[in-house]
Amino acid sequence: MLKNFEDYLLEDGKAANTIRSYILNVGLYLKWYEETFGTEMTELLHGNVLDYRSYLQNVKKQKAVSVNAKLSALISLNAFLVASGRQTEIVVSKADLLRIQAAYTSPSDLTEKAVDAFRQTVLLESGTRNHALVTILAYAGLRVSEACSLSTEDVDLVGRQITVNKGKGNKERVVFIGDKVINAVREYLADMTRDSRWLFPGRGDNGLDRSSVNRLCNDYSDKITPHKLRHFFCSNALEKGYSFHEVAHQAGHSNIHTTLRYTNPTSEAMKEKANKL
Repeated sequence: MLKNFEDYLLEDGKAANTIRSYILNVGLYLKWYEETFGTEMTELLHGNVLDYRSYLQNVKKQKAVSVNAKLSALISLNAFLVASGRQTEIVVSKADLLRIQAAYTSPSDLTEKAVDAFRQTVLLESGTRNHALVTILAYAGLRVSEACSLSTEDVDLVGRQITVNKGKGNKERVVFIGDKVINAVREYLADMTRDSRWLFPGRGDNGLDRSSVNRLCNDYSDKITPHKLRHFFCSNALEKGYSFHEVAHQAGHSNIHTTLRYTNPTSEAMKEKANKL
C-alpha cells in the first residue's frame, strides 16, 4: 500500500521531502495499529485516528506540531484510499488537527555580527565554496533546498540576481543580491575546478545534498543552522528598509503573515522585558 500511496503523492505534485515525511508518518501509524489491534490496517476509522492522536499526546508526549504532521499524513492517506476505491468515506480532516497558538516572538535570534563571524570562520577553515553557500543563505534568503538546486546559469552576477527555479510549490522567482553575495560567489567561481552544471555540485551528477549543509553548520557553530540563516535574512532585510512585500517576494513566502512574524520582538527581548516586571 505504501508504494501505491507514494505514487499517488507524486502524481499529486507533492514535494520530495513532503512525500518522505508522509510515507514515514503513515508507516508509524500502521505500526501502531498492528501493535494495538494485532492485525494489519485495511481501513481508516475516525475513532482509531483519535486514539492514535491521544497516544501521541499522552504516551509519546509529542508536541502539537509533531502530532499534526502525523495527522496530515493520515489526511492524505485517507484521500488516497478514497481515490483508489479502497474506502468510501473521508474520516479524518483538518478539523482533527490540534490547535496551535501562533508564536508571537520573531523566529530570528541571530545578529549580523554573529552571522558575519560565522561566514568568516567558514571562509578561513572550509574555503570559498562553503563561504559562498552560507552567504547565499544569509544574504539572499534562499531555502537550503533552493540553494542546493542552483545551477551556474541561475546566478547572474552582472545582473545582480539569482533565479530560483525550484522554489516551494515549484514556483520560480527572481532574488536580487547585493555585494556580499556577489563577491562570495565570484571568489568561489574563480576557485571552482570541477566542471558541473550545478553551482554546488554533490555526488555524481547531482547537486549538493541538504544534509551536507546541515553538517557544515554543525561543524562551525552550535547555534547557527541553515534555517536560522534564512530567518536572519528576513529580519535583517526588514531592519535595513525592505518592505513586507519585498521580503515576502525575496524569501518566497506565499503568505504575508509569515513575513510579518519577523516584525515581532525576539524571544530574548521578551525575556528581558519579563524580568523587569
